[in-house]
Amino acid sequence: MRDVLDDLLRWWRDGEAAGLATVTATWSSAPRQPGAAMLVSAEGTAVGSVSGGCVEGAVYELCREVAGTGQPRTVRYGISDDDAFEVGLPCGGTIELFVERAGFPELPVLAEAVAADRPVALLTCVEGPPERLGGHLVITGDTRHGSLGGDRLDDAATDDGRGMLAAGRTGLLHYGPAGERRGAGLTVLVSSFAPAARMIVFGATDHAAAVARIGAFLGYRVTVCDARPVFATARRFPDADEVVVDWPHRYLAAEAEAGRIDPRTVLCVLTHDPKFDVPVLEVALELPVAYVGAMGSRRTHDDRLKRLRETGLDPAALARLASPIGLDLGARTPEETAVSIAAEIVAMRWNGTGERLTGTSGPIHA
Repeated sequence: MRDVLDDLLRWWRDGEAAGLATVTATWSSAPRQPGAAMLVSAEGTAVGSVSGGCVEGAVYELCREVAGTGQPRTVRYGISDDDAFEVGLPCGGTIELFVERAGFPELPVLAEAVAADRPVALLTCVEGPPERLGGHLVITGDTRHGSLGGDRLDDAATDDGRGMLAAGRTGLLHYGPAGERRGAGLTVLVSSFAPAARMIVFGATDHAAAVARIGAFLGYRVTVCDARPVFATARRFPDADEVVVDWPHRYLAAEAEAGRIDPRTVLCVLTHDPKFDVPVLEVALELPVAYVGAMGSRRTHDDRLKRLRETGLDPAALARLASPIGLDLGARTPEETAVSIAAEIVAMRWNGTGERLTGTSGPIHA
């Protein structure tokens, strides 16, 4: 929804009716994830996407209809023999959408937090009694605005939504009519707007520059850190959000202590120099991060493991280390190596195998 938020706020403030379609759930190979949104004004202007083009025409018309009637709708699109290329998904997936008239009083609070890069979540009642349907709640780590229609429901959804926001997750919560956690019949979509996940690259090398470039492309907030000021310069790493001159282990420990490392963080150790990489890996492998990878030959890897064992790290911590870093793509250049590292990060994020799709069967997306 982030890509339609500015238009949504502007149209709402101008009093222009619009329809908002948001993906609430997907199955199989659906092209967009929950939280993806499409906004259509009453005059017919459209922004955003819910399917990458497969069903945009049908959703466009539905948004215009709901903008006029104000009556929210839940619809599902999937492949079928009769209309797969008319209003279905030729890719074979299924998506469910909640379509509502766009705009609610808490919208400026949401837009302000997103613009300031502060974690915030929008909670929307997408299934339930008519009087609850389309209710909105905007939450941060310590505030909430709006209501889903009842104190008990608001309290439960706020607690659960904050847990999802902390992990940067978007998805559905299910409750009973009054907000009972073990009940059914009422569904809330949590759309999380969290700051970009971090990628910290240790080692101011040519490979680090390529990894920083592809990390930025993937949407990470990239930091390059090296203890050598002659190499760690902004000019050498134009794609990094910041370049830090510090000992890697000291910088990482300080960032963790300050609460700036979270479960989405990825760490790439590209120094392949024991005096740098062993101390930083000793810190990294004790942190709850998404990925820790280290560059080096197999001989370097074996020596590194020996040194890390001597620090007292247990086998479970050592098993988290991706080393030698990256997938086996036959990479030679720094750019090709960066692709292999990025591919491993993506595969670990989504439990991919790294195999060629042409040699596999079954659903493309697990």
